[in-house]
Amino acid sequence: MSEVLIAAELRTEFGKGAARKIRRANKVPAVLYGHGTEPRHLTLPGHELLLALRTANVLIHVQGDGVDELVLPKGVQRDPIKGFVEHVDLLLVKRGEKVIVEIPVTVAGEVIGGALVDQQLVTVSVEAEATHIPSGVEVDVDGKDVGFVVTAGDLQLPNGVTLAGDPEALVLHVVAPQAAALPAEGEEAAEGEAPAEAAAE
Repeated sequence: MSEVLIAAELRTEFGKGAARKIRRANKVPAVLYGHGTEPRHLTLPGHELLLALRTANVLIHVQGDGVDELVLPKGVQRDPIKGFVEHVDLLLVKRGEKVIVEIPVTVAGEVIGGALVDQQLVTVSVEAEATHIPSGVEVDVDGKDVGFVVTAGDLQLPNGVTLAGDPEALVLHVVAPQAAALPAEGEEAAEGEAPAEAAAE
């Protein structure tokens, strides 16, 4: 995974008023922590940070004001209406260090026979080297029929990446379309009523 370089400034003013002032300048307050160090309060450029956060588990190189670190965003607070970033927690990481992150699960291919894919997990927890976090994992369902099941343990993870969650957790299964089954049940009910009506006559 490539690194995104973002300029950082040390933050010396705190509280809601200071945070609002930072956001008015199109910047974002942040806290850097990890490895037993004292938390450091930073200010990051809002636009550059927003672009970086479009990538899941983006590795950010924060630099400036005596700060020169690799970090992973671990907690992002957004405005519930406008969607802009209000605050971010940054976890300090080192090259070669293993970290546990959530990566997205995507589905590729088409199932057969009018079947449907019921996806239960959209992310899975994995352990990977901090500078080699996969962007996601893909499940191929092409040509699969009803009854096909994929658990977390079945996922084909890249070399050096291991599953950190329950291997028995259901990721997806291929099921029969319920919409097709419902009319059949209705038809059976209608057919079952006819003899009763005939009996009443």
